[in-house]
Amino acid sequence: MTKFLRSAFAVTLLASVTACGASSVPAVSAGTPTGSGSAETPRSANPEPVAAVMPDVVGGNAGRAQEQMSSEIDMIFEDASGQGRPVDDPADWKICNSKPGPNQQITHFPVVFGVVGVSESCEDTVPE
Repeated sequence: MTKFLRSAFAVTLLASVTACGASSVPAVSAGTPTGSGSAETPRSANPEPVAAVMPDVVGGNAGRAQEQMSSEIDMIFEDASGQGRPVDDPADWKICNSKPGPNQQITHFPVVFGVVGVSESCEDTVPE
């Protein structure tokens, strides 16, 4: 299933970039996540939206979703429990929600994933 979602996302992203005639994916430099309460990939100064569709990763492992999504997509993982815990290693968390939602077009940055610990329930999350 992960290979299918990864392939579907890659095809959608490639098709949209090709249709535009130029890449709309922002340049992103390598870096490490900050300890400010969320794991965040580095972002360019003026990121532009990617014309792609958000895969349905709700219920899945945040670490796998991070691997599945293009490294050029600006994404943040936030503790959905309301406790404000830092998400230092996304592999230790599962996804309860995403902005944009599953199967919606990505039109702004960052993509935000609401996550809880892998042993926790998404039913206990704080409403958005």
